[in-house]
Amino acid sequence: MKRILTSTLLISALAVSACTNPDRFGADGMGGAGVNAGAGVNSGVVPGSANDPTSTAYFQQAVGDRVLFLVDQSSLTDVGRATLDGQVAWLQTNTDYQAVIEGHADEQGTREYNIALGGRRANAVREYMISRGIAASRLKTISYGKERPIEICSEEACYAKNRRAVTVLAGGALTS
Repeated sequence: MKRILTSTLLISALAVSACTNPDRFGADGMGGAGVNAGAGVNSGVVPGSANDPTSTAYFQQAVGDRVLFLVDQSSLTDVGRATLDGQVAWLQTNTDYQAVIEGHADEQGTREYNIALGGRRANAVREYMISRGIAASRLKTISYGKERPIEICSEEACYAKNRRAVTVLAGGALTS
């Protein structure tokens, strides 16, 4: 039993030590053949990841997929316009994408009021994007009112996050 345990530990140690030398195939990881010149392989851009400038993940994280609104307002703020300018630039570069603009409201107010307010917010974003050159046929709006909060609490900090319009990207043609 002791031999089996000793053998297992020895084999495990050898296996782990074989994996700890990152330069075991040469300085460029390919036996010194100079293959590191292939920038696509080692460029660090993983297709579809947040560092791929054509991906939806990049759009969400680097450009920003949402704008926030003040209480009972559907007018864009300066910060909101700046975010939308980035979205417009991204959409002009990535013409294969369509967008659905979701309008949201905080939990204050009636359901009907918040559906209407979310609709005005989504429409304000859509109209701004159209004014900046995005084709209307690429944009669709929907209002969720207060039905899809991202924060659930009865404090102003939560309400502020829920008063938003979110641009959701979709590939291909939209159907109405």
